[in-house]
Amino acid sequence: MNANELIAAAETSLASRFSEIDGVALFNQEKVLDAFRGEGIALRHFNPSTGYGYGDDGRDALGRVYARAFGAESAIVSPALLSGTHALTVALFGVLRPGDRVLCLTGTPYDTIRGVIYGEGKGSLADFGVGFDIVELDKEGKCAYGEIAERLKAKYRMVYIQRSRGYELRDAFSVREIGQMCAFVRAHGFDGCIFVDNCYGEFVEKEEPTALGADLIVGSLIKNPGGGLAPTGGYIAGRNDYVAMCANRLTAPSVGGEIGSYAFGYQPFFQGFFLAPHAVAQALKGGLLIGKCMEMLGYENFPSTEKPLADITRAIRFHTEKELCDFIRSVQEVSPVDSFVRPEAWDMPGYDCKVIMAAGTFVGGATLELSADAPIRAPYTAYFQGGLTYEHCKIACRAILEKLL
Repeated sequence: MNANELIAAAETSLASRFSEIDGVALFNQEKVLDAFRGEGIALRHFNPSTGYGYGDDGRDALGRVYARAFGAESAIVSPALLSGTHALTVALFGVLRPGDRVLCLTGTPYDTIRGVIYGEGKGSLADFGVGFDIVELDKEGKCAYGEIAERLKAKYRMVYIQRSRGYELRDAFSVREIGQMCAFVRAHGFDGCIFVDNCYGEFVEKEEPTALGADLIVGSLIKNPGGGLAPTGGYIAGRNDYVAMCANRLTAPSVGGEIGSYAFGYQPFFQGFFLAPHAVAQALKGGLLIGKCMEMLGYENFPSTEKPLADITRAIRFHTEKELCDFIRSVQEVSPVDSFVRPEAWDMPGYDCKVIMAAGTFVGGATLELSADAPIRAPYTAYFQGGLTYEHCKIACRAILEKLL
């Protein structure tokens, strides 16, 4: 088969999956539309603000729209949250206090958050006397509930759940699975904060973890909920009391969520959120197409293309470092921005090995746009995600296949 024939065969086999994704997108689009209508969003909410930002209607309304759509009591949505890692850090330091302990149910967290947890002399949680215990996943990449039950005999302030895989070869956790984790820890007497790193998972399913027991969910606006238009930012959504604690850490305990201006206006944030269900569906279908074609060529996928999807990321295992780097470079070559750039592995901040990254994106580093990255270590695995349009993903898939074939 040539590249076009492979793609045609993959599309035929994925037709029912694509239909399911479109159904979820329709459900989530109506949910977001209802949030806009319910909050009475008007042109004035797009206006910029300066200075302290007292009475910034756009900032406050944006938070309410997110909260309503995510089934949360309240939300912070702010360009001052600079990345997913920063949003997670603000939320962790907002809720936790010296002497508190955290129990992570989903194995070792993603590389960049490890410094936030364990870093020495850099203002990490450990520096402030916060303990962080990890329950490793079982051989199938699922929660080890027996060990969790034993650990919960001790006193913990927070249970931490990472929805996406990071650089691990496991499937992302579905909202249903996260709901099971929430119910399990509550049944074992846990009365603290259930905290979910929700990055890459927003709008993949019909519900968010806040609907099934999570107290806080946190994510980045240059991933799913920004819809490809948000230029920066992050969100923290959940229970009123925990969100207020996070607002005190983002700004100051004396002012909390009452301040925060943005001189460039909020239209991209509102419009991006409105477009997000559709953009996420495009990314999911594009990821399935590329994954299916790679499976047909004998490359292992995580998750397999037969499994339900819980986030927009996909991992593909290669045989050699060269194959891995060729795949990453193929994604860059078919990007709309900086297509002429040749990615090279380098020592990215927050990682313990060299990383190669393709990100020819309109918003710098945006991972709702078609992008790919990989740590240079065995087993050689590329992690790719995004794609604002299915058509772009299809063109990229053809270019990748032509190079491999």
